[in-house]
Amino acid sequence: MKIVIIGAGEVGYSIAKALYTHNDITLIEKDEESCKRAGELDVQVIKGNGANVDILRQALPADLVVAVTGNDEVNVVSCIATKLLTRSGKGGMTIARVSNPDYINKPLNHRKEVGMDFMICPELTLASGVAGIVSVPSAVGMDAFADGRVQMMEFRVGKNTAFDGESLADAEIPDCCVVSALIRGTEITIPHGPDVLYEGDHVIVIGKPEAITEIEGMFGGMVGVHNKVLIVGAGIVGFYIANLLAERGDVDLKIIEADNERCMEIAGMLPDALVLQGDGTDAQLLKSEGAGEMNVVIAATDSDEKNLLCLLIAKQLGAKKVIAKVDRSDYMELFEMVGIDAALSPKQATINSVLRVTMGAGVESLAALEGERAEIVELVAAPGSKMTKKPLDRIKFPKSAIVSVIVRNEDVIVPRGTHQIQAGDRVVVFALTSVLPKVKKLFS
Repeated sequence: MKIVIIGAGEVGYSIAKALYTHNDITLIEKDEESCKRAGELDVQVIKGNGANVDILRQALPADLVVAVTGNDEVNVVSCIATKLLTRSGKGGMTIARVSNPDYINKPLNHRKEVGMDFMICPELTLASGVAGIVSVPSAVGMDAFADGRVQMMEFRVGKNTAFDGESLADAEIPDCCVVSALIRGTEITIPHGPDVLYEGDHVIVIGKPEAITEIEGMFGGMVGVHNKVLIVGAGIVGFYIANLLAERGDVDLKIIEADNERCMEIAGMLPDALVLQGDGTDAQLLKSEGAGEMNVVIAATDSDEKNLLCLLIAKQLGAKKVIAKVDRSDYMELFEMVGIDAALSPKQATINSVLRVTMGAGVESLAALEGERAEIVELVAAPGSKMTKKPLDRIKFPKSAIVSVIVRNEDVIVPRGTHQIQAGDRVVVFALTSVLPKVKKLFS
């Protein structure tokens, strides 16, 4: 594909790095240093403002235009201008990254009527993920597929829980879900019945939402327990998280924010939350505000370093679970190495959305895991595809991939070898990134 990426910051650069080997990439960026870094990739770099029509003309036409600068208005205008410039010819797809809640109220919106195919809010996507794992101590990640009918949960195996020291064959796993992946250290495998799970392992479970809820208790979940949550940082991400948790009504919510004016604003919007002005890295403040007694402490400031320091202090004080917002991808592994329970990145939602589009027809949604070494992808089986011609146990499916769930009309099926996929089925597959092209080919 010919892809134009507007904005070569952390998000734009990461998208270009993920796609440039198999696509024709043009990056538009006005910052000199960012242009130099982008120039290290095998891509064309145009220095300038992506909302400038003359600059855009140099890069168009394109199959896809992705606007991911740090300015919502520039992103929106760039996409609208792209549609106007290509309306007489073959116009490609446009994606605008938007953070302002005045423009968007859910993680992904279709906005074709105003010149954008997709408007995505990575901050709201991250907030939704955090809100989903707050009530389960061992959950460190979640996502939804097939319009919410299929759920993915990443759990950490805790000491003395149902899975600690047990083989999958002996564990009483609900019928409507499947353990699709085992992550032990840096190794990712698809587990089988004899495989034994140990404390510290991470597992990916995919299935019906009610089955996921049932299995939470096996990982040490506290169903129905009133959660005490502290959020440090009330910026866009912090507010989104706080608002989602406040809507649930079962959370005792406390917020610490450094800016006094922002504190007053948040207090007005969230009357049931206790909002305090202060420095989230102040150990004495965290101690006095009961960080050690919290079920969950979430650090969502604009500084990765402050988030890490805040959570290390909270963990030392006794907080049961700590979750960090992380902007720099090279920090993700570091955060988890030093004991942060979940490190989540707003940029990954943007990357996932773009990757889904570049994979072409038949791909409904996609979630990248473990530094993009593995992916969960929702595919639609095309008529006449190889996946529809034989039962699953007779198809040469890549060993590093597994069919986790089949969605047929309103039915959600956890498949066995005798099941046969039908044309039009939506199929959720876990796969290592290296074999994903082979998997997609089987469905097309």
